[in-house]
Amino acid sequence: MDFFVGQAIHKSTNHKTRKGWLWVSVLFNIGLLGFFKYYNFFINSWIDFTSLLGYEQQSSWTLQIILPVGISFYTFQTMSYSLDIYYKRLVPTKNLISFATFVSFFPQLVAGPIERASNLLSQITAKRKFNYIQCKEGLKLILWGLFKKVVIADAIAPIVDDIFANYSEYPASTLILGVSLFSFQVYGDFSGYSDIAIGTAKLFGIELMSNFKFPNFSRNVAEYWQRWHVSLSTWFRHYVYIPLGGSRVSKLKSVRNIIIIFLVSGFWHGANWTFIVWGAIHAILYIPVFLMGRNRIYMNTVVAENKWFPSGIEILQIFSTFLLVTFSRVFFRSQSITDAFEFLKQIFTNFSFESYEHPLGYRMIDYFILLGLFVLYEYRIRKDERAPFKFKSRIVRFIAYTLVILGMLLFYDDHIDRSFIYFQF
Repeated sequence: MDFFVGQAIHKSTNHKTRKGWLWVSVLFNIGLLGFFKYYNFFINSWIDFTSLLGYEQQSSWTLQIILPVGISFYTFQTMSYSLDIYYKRLVPTKNLISFATFVSFFPQLVAGPIERASNLLSQITAKRKFNYIQCKEGLKLILWGLFKKVVIADAIAPIVDDIFANYSEYPASTLILGVSLFSFQVYGDFSGYSDIAIGTAKLFGIELMSNFKFPNFSRNVAEYWQRWHVSLSTWFRHYVYIPLGGSRVSKLKSVRNIIIIFLVSGFWHGANWTFIVWGAIHAILYIPVFLMGRNRIYMNTVVAENKWFPSGIEILQIFSTFLLVTFSRVFFRSQSITDAFEFLKQIFTNFSFESYEHPLGYRMIDYFILLGLFVLYEYRIRKDERAPFKFKSRIVRFIAYTLVILGMLLFYDDHIDRSFIYFQF
């Protein structure tokens, strides 16, 4: 659809006609996404609403359909094609195969990064040659991505699953541990996939955009969103926030735009009120930073710039940002709004400390040491997310490769579900 819509938009010189074709693209893509992902959500929400008014209904309208893997990602990607043509940032391709390759480029098809046509399509149509350095960089990123997925995300997944499934049986200390570990799990899982995708694309001579820039070292929520899921936040900024007026309008309208962006972002993640509340929490956290004019102060810097260690203020900023973001993930991880609030209630009403035993019988101290070393290593490479093994000494690089591979062999477990978290979106 977008291939032909793009041609029609480009050929038309009438503004209303161009906008009409753009709406065809937007409605088709949103309609496709809405049918597969949100149809049952709206039906069930309507039933829940009418039940509150005293009307009990049994719906036969819900559909038992399988959600296509990665539909949220490639619908946004193909929509960017029509939008870039409409805004005259891109000339449409006349080659259907090139367009199909752009939409279905396999390394990032199911979980991003969400590429804009102006970046990816131009590389697909250009002539490429084998580049040894580019391939070597790609293999390093794949290795680091696999480490984050296997050793970080998958290793702590059973702990997180156990705590969230049985939250009513655990004290506050265990619940805080569970949601904190989930922050590391979702980061290792999603950024690991992104590194694998970016590295694989490099093997084909394609440069995808960076999707994660060490968000755990963010000094406020605004910086966090400049470093977390960069392709999604960039997409919303270019195609929703700026067209709404961005920050060029009054403060009140800018705040409105921020709320819209975060609510839509939450809804994009899944057909559940938990994601909408998660987005609302981030809007609430972001707005004060915006109103104080501190939403762009860390755009071109990293923590402890040109220093070995962060200052006390920076440590406090990083810790508080991580704490706030982790709090919001109670809603992101919970199965329902009720579960999320009960989880939080358990924290505040059963505030006690008990040592936690791993559901598979492993020593918890090993995981704490692992995560501590992981944070220190990421701090060491925090200036360049595309160079995880940037050491001058070949011996040091060899040691790093060896430790990463040994870590994957040591922490690999056949009993763990290894599906990527963001495949469900």
